[in-house]
Amino acid sequence: MAERSTAAVDVADNSGDEPLTAQADQSTADGVANNRERDTDSDEAQGNPTSEDSGKASPPELHSGHKLARRYRLEECVTRLDGFSSWRAVDEKLRRAVGVHLLPADHARARSVLAAARSSALLGDPRFVQVLDAVEDNDLVYVVHEWLPDATELTALLASGPLEVYDAYQMVSQVASAMAAAHREGLAHLRLSPNAVLRTSTGQWRIRGLAVNAALRGISSDTPQRTDTEAIGALLYATLTQRWPYESDAHGLAGLPKDVGLIPPDQVRAGVHRGLSELAMRALANDGATASRHEAPCTTPEELVKAIGEMPRIRPPEPAYTAPPQYQRTAYQQGAYGRPAPHPGVTQPVPTPPPPLQSRTGKALKWGVSALLIAALGLGSWQLADALMERGGKADDPNQTQTVDGDDKNDEQTKPAKPIDVQGAQEYVASGEAQAPQDVANTYDGDASTFWRTKRYNEGPELAPYKPGVGIVYDLGSAQDVSTASIGLRYTGDHTTVHLYAADALSPSTGVDGMKEIASATTTGTSLTAKASKPVKTRYVLLWMTDVPNAPSDGYSGAGYKQAITDVTFKG
Repeated sequence: MAERSTAAVDVADNSGDEPLTAQADQSTADGVANNRERDTDSDEAQGNPTSEDSGKASPPELHSGHKLARRYRLEECVTRLDGFSSWRAVDEKLRRAVGVHLLPADHARARSVLAAARSSALLGDPRFVQVLDAVEDNDLVYVVHEWLPDATELTALLASGPLEVYDAYQMVSQVASAMAAAHREGLAHLRLSPNAVLRTSTGQWRIRGLAVNAALRGISSDTPQRTDTEAIGALLYATLTQRWPYESDAHGLAGLPKDVGLIPPDQVRAGVHRGLSELAMRALANDGATASRHEAPCTTPEELVKAIGEMPRIRPPEPAYTAPPQYQRTAYQQGAYGRPAPHPGVTQPVPTPPPPLQSRTGKALKWGVSALLIAALGLGSWQLADALMERGGKADDPNQTQTVDGDDKNDEQTKPAKPIDVQGAQEYVASGEAQAPQDVANTYDGDASTFWRTKRYNEGPELAPYKPGVGIVYDLGSAQDVSTASIGLRYTGDHTTVHLYAADALSPSTGVDGMKEIASATTTGTSLTAKASKPVKTRYVLLWMTDVPNAPSDGYSGAGYKQAITDVTFKG
């Protein structure tokens, strides 16, 4: 019998569910505090110890083209060590790339890997690479996770040099915030390295391998929060200096010089931001010393998030302006087309303008033109007077009907709104857990039978105090004038309320209170149109739902307050 647990199934419909760690085996004790995150995927092959004997099981004999569950076709092996292998694969059912971790069912760590994967899937936070499936099938255990083709590892970004100050600030802010949320649910990473942190094409930072990477290698820790905080400090140190903050080289980065100890980033490289340098030292384990020697060290991701919030916010750099090249007039525009090129040093004579018409023929021509002009003016005046008199007579006739020209300037028709294509979207999580981040694309795929849905809540219609609201941020590709949003809904009832806000990114830097509202609307039916009083120019639009109706039980969740969005269309 196969055991299966997928993130596509909403396992948290009931708002009173137990914490994630009560629904799956404990997976927080799966990291090593002593390693200081210096290990890479090849470290175990070089002899780094693990907490279990990994020689009891050998990797399954699989090859490219092999299918799992008649669905996942293996394409390329990216890691093979310590009794397990990791692959890039294709989900033939959904036609998308996925990642797969494989190990024998009798492997010493098979059960802990399954428990860690299921715990990670229950979190559902879009800042982490999502676990899509965790299966024990006969003699194999495999974990399926998202594959982000547009994302770049931090390792690759650092290969060309340190990151810009704003990019380093965004990285540590987003990673620390994500890990703080994971630890609140009892989950730890314990293998946070440049290989595990990715930056997408939209500038969002994602973390892969939450709990699972450590479980695959049998890593554990008595202080998981301290371990992850120190790892975040090491990542920040590397982004500021392009050096690993320990003596040994790791992740393609050179370590610090021997016998100098852990020195602040601003002493390793000139021009490093002082505030970020001190933050990195507060997060790293450095025998109680800090860069400022006055601030207390940060020992948990939550403390690190608080310390980041107390820093002056680092603004993105102003885009560089390049002046366009000076406009060059052509020879024709300069009036030189067809003229012979002047010889160097020779002064060109100024052409003499032609004399006025002084001959007898010229005088006759001038008088003829003048007469024609006078005749034309007289004829025009007579026609104008006749038209005015005729119009006055018609105005006195009560039986006369007036015809209005359809092209009259005073009766201009309003220009119809033009649909705006959605280029991408991401669920916005203001607090707590996500709703269904894997289904966001269903709201703009043109198929009304697919949808993104909320969890089921016991009270309503207002989502507060459970949540301030739920929603999705849409990327329109470029700044557009947004005036209207047409929204299809799955459930009817009293009532659904939707607000539209202009956001600054797919992962907004401010809360809803800091965004500009575009429009809002309320309905009891299955369709809703939110129309702005005046178009708002923005690239990112947050669709924010604050009230949902009481809907009956269906095949997805029980009866309660909930809603689902089938399709969204923006117009400008």
